[in-house]
Amino acid sequence: MTTAAFWRATAERMVRTFAQAVLGVVSADGLGLLDIDWGAALSVGGLAAVVSLLTAIATSGAGGEGPGVTETVTTRDRTPSA
Repeated sequence: MTTAAFWRATAERMVRTFAQAVLGVVSADGLGLLDIDWGAALSVGGLAAVVSLLTAIATSGAGGEGPGVTETVTTRDRTPSA
């Protein structure tokens, strides 16, 4: 949890979760672009991002070096073994 890689991966996950939540709310209404309650949609996205952050922090001691329990962090410097 103290590495820059952890926080970059966590921030990426938060942005992705935020976008997915907002898209889910917007598309579930079946309304036009001007009919959407954007305040509510952004609020749901914000809550989803916070939950994503808390999940990353809660699971930071488990599994590999990434923010998730089952994630495997790979580096580009590694060469495949023969």
